[in-house]
Amino acid sequence: MAKILYVEDDEALSFVTKENLELKGYEIDYCDNGEDALLKSQNNQYDLCLLDIMLPKLDGYTLAKKIREKNDDVPIIFLTAKSAKEDKIQGLRLGADDYITKPFSIEELVLKIEIFLRRSQKTSHAKPISMVTIGNYTLDYPNQQLKLNDQSIKLTYKENELIMLLIKSYGSVLKRDDILDKLWEDNSYFAGRSLDVFISRLRKYLKNDPRILIENIHGVGFRLTVENS
Repeated sequence: MAKILYVEDDEALSFVTKENLELKGYEIDYCDNGEDALLKSQNNQYDLCLLDIMLPKLDGYTLAKKIREKNDDVPIIFLTAKSAKEDKIQGLRLGADDYITKPFSIEELVLKIEIFLRRSQKTSHAKPISMVTIGNYTLDYPNQQLKLNDQSIKLTYKENELIMLLIKSYGSVLKRDDILDKLWEDNSYFAGRSLDVFISRLRKYLKNDPRILIENIHGVGFRLTVENS
């Protein structure tokens, strides 16, 4: 049974959503404010987090950032009445995996939950892959770590999978559509913007070796190369 942290201050919406998710077989820890949710996230292990943005005491953006500081892997889905692109991109930069805009159907929400839980399950059963060298960096794929000398960056699941896809396609163009289908299972505008955010993160992580390039092939995809390698 998947355990979900659900944070929503709308009493009527939260009652209906929580009840329906429990009927689907999920174990739900519910909070109506960000501070209580933060405390629960620090004392429990969750398979997924559903966070409203406009929360009392601690907003959803801040809550997501603090959850990410403790757990890089747990999927985070924002539930929001906001539809502005800037709000969604801000959430993605803070580490959210997806959005669902209110009002939403339970079927739509359950579908998104199942997609992310299925990805997590695949990761937990994945066979170990040997460490891979990229320029001066080493990718420890099984442990989701990018290492340079004595420094180590803990990658999220999606960052780890994305950099491995780029490595497997080394020197060739990895198509945007292929990445979105494999890692997002979605080809929408916001999924595309999310991909761009993740590519920017990887470039930042790899910046200490200027030979490493992740080229943007306009309208097609991305290509990973290491100069003079």
